[in-house]
Amino acid sequence: MATVLITGAAGYIGSHFLRRLLHKGGVKIVAVDNLTEGHREALPSDSRITFSETDIADLDKMTRLLQDHKVDAVVHFAANAYVGESQEKPFKYFDNNVIGTLNLFKAMDAVGVSKIVFSSSCATYGNPSSYPIDEDHSQNPVSVYGMTKLIVEKALRALAGSKGWSYASLRYFNAAGADDSGDIGESHDPETHLIPLALQTALGKRDCLNVYGEDYQTPDGTCIRDYVHVNDLADAHIQALEKLGDNAEIIVNLGSSVGASVKEVVRMCEEVSGKKIALKSCPRRFGDAVELAADYKRAREVLGWQPQYDLRRIVETAWRWESNRRF
Repeated sequence: MATVLITGAAGYIGSHFLRRLLHKGGVKIVAVDNLTEGHREALPSDSRITFSETDIADLDKMTRLLQDHKVDAVVHFAANAYVGESQEKPFKYFDNNVIGTLNLFKAMDAVGVSKIVFSSSCATYGNPSSYPIDEDHSQNPVSVYGMTKLIVEKALRALAGSKGWSYASLRYFNAAGADDSGDIGESHDPETHLIPLALQTALGKRDCLNVYGEDYQTPDGTCIRDYVHVNDLADAHIQALEKLGDNAEIIVNLGSSVGASVKEVVRMCEEVSGKKIALKSCPRRFGDAVELAADYKRAREVLGWQPQYDLRRIVETAWRWESNRRF
């Protein structure tokens, strides 16, 4: 039975991946999270899970975990992920996302673990010059967050060349939705993502939803994003793990290729919730691209991956979670 160490295991995407991996079976899991942003309640009780409240920057503890549990592969989600905050607190992001990750890599190297799936981001592309975005598009991040993800991608490429590591860099577009069970879902503080903010407004938890910019060159004036369900992302990580043979190098986009504008998402949230959502027009935010949509053909070809959730189903699962949140 293989043993997989998951960093950021109690976070949004990490916790969904953990559950999907458990359901698939044939695996033991070492779940690592420092719980600064993750939720212990997101992790199920299961004898196949060993939980450790550890920071990835702790080289000694990470080395012992990898060694004591005879870990075969790592799936690395742990990161700070607020684009706006990264501009205000760049060293927080360099310390955690880059230095912390490099310490994780040192620990892996020390015990001979050389297979890793990395949670990367479409933020590495910056403002796109062509649509949809494929993996050969130039990477010119406009945020510190995007830069930290790009630095880690480059570090992995270097380790593959110098140490023979096998890795996958999975570049997400807009993660959204919740598990169909309603047991886990998106829970950030502060919340910055459109769908949960819209649904919280529908529930009366917020007075209105801020719309940042209504003068974009799009059909309704609001910017367009590519939403991909968190369980689709989780499944892609499982497929990437299965493909990580010797000297594998996998770099793929994970998105639906179908963009939806802010107002289209709001209308879908209104349809699903049956509630009217009050909007407040606000100025554009610095760094917001007009349109982001993934070309995911390579993920289909390399991983056999295909998103299963459309926008309506994404919103339906998010609404079920927001209506009965556990944490």
